[in-house]
Amino acid sequence: MTRAGTVPRLRAAIGCGFLLVAIVAGCGGSKTVTKTVTVVGTVPNGGATSVSAGVAAGAHDFTQFACAQCHGERGRGGVSAEVPALNVIGKQLTVTQLKQIINHGLGESANPKKPYMPVWGQVISAHQVTDLVAYIRAGLPSVPGATPAPVITGQGPAVEGALLYQRYGCVNCHGPNGLGGVSNPQSPDKAIPALSGADFFNEFNTDQKIIEIIRTGSVLGRAPIVSMPHWGGIIPDSRLRALVAYIKTLKTG
Repeated sequence: MTRAGTVPRLRAAIGCGFLLVAIVAGCGGSKTVTKTVTVVGTVPNGGATSVSAGVAAGAHDFTQFACAQCHGERGRGGVSAEVPALNVIGKQLTVTQLKQIINHGLGESANPKKPYMPVWGQVISAHQVTDLVAYIRAGLPSVPGATPAPVITGQGPAVEGALLYQRYGCVNCHGPNGLGGVSNPQSPDKAIPALSGADFFNEFNTDQKIIEIIRTGSVLGRAPIVSMPHWGGIIPDSRLRALVAYIKTLKTG
């Protein structure tokens, strides 16, 4: 397997977790049925507030798809000057605009030093997109349990990297243990590549090669091909090294 052949396919998804993604898209003219649920502990002093089931689900999707890693906790920004705060712009964009962003990505795709939102169409369902939009339009309220798991740093870099693999949403595209297999039908391999196995480790045979592809990301064609974000400027070097330490524990053959 040549680097020229593999790098574009690998870059088509390594880090599915970016997001402007989370600002994604509503459902146009479909009818919505709203169910209200009570969420405890979302206001000071242990009070409660009522949110729809869709808003609550959107909060959990926001965590699962690592939106906060670029847009900040509850979309309040502060991670990168290049990535907008969703609590500011979320209500300013129309459903059509949000749908366009999620389907086609956003940012400077040719400049790996600038954040780029990937194409999520093959990964996030229309239902999840609707819930994410509902959460953003509701002002991104605090929902118990909808927070990333803590990242432990005192048990070795591989343990830290395994937790970061979840936090940055890598698992959504590359699967548990980096086994791959998520559909990407418009790409050459028809699926998002694995981060394990002989082909991967033969090509990415140094720490620096793995770090570089995580940093730079790639856009392989246009939607609906799943693309990966540029993680440079988002993931600090120490965490990149921890991710590499974890990836190097995965199957090599």
